[in-house]
Amino acid sequence: MGRQMTEMLKGTLEGIVLAILAMRAAYGYEITAWLREQGFSGIAEGTVYALLVRVEQKGLVDVEKVPSEKGPPRKVYSLNAQGREYLEEFWRTWGFLADRLGQLREGGS
Repeated sequence: MGRQMTEMLKGTLEGIVLAILAMRAAYGYEITAWLREQGFSGIAEGTVYALLVRVEQKGLVDVEKVPSEKGPPRKVYSLNAQGREYLEEFWRTWGFLADRLGQLREGGS
């Protein structure tokens, strides 16, 4: 991933992770693996785990500890009502920005 992509991703990764959790509950490694499958190969697991701690502290997700066959229990994250509202605002903001960037790309029309 180039520097520009990395910088842009910093501002949108939270929304991307919440969108993943809107589809289904998941634990940190699953989210990281999905992101990598989608082409975000440069994302470190630590980045995703730190983000999950932040969204948990903000009250956007519910967390359930689920036993693991190997090692300690896994924290499984699911989007709650507050997280869904936050995600809707993210999509509204994304839509606004995408529209404006599209206009700029087309020459400001």
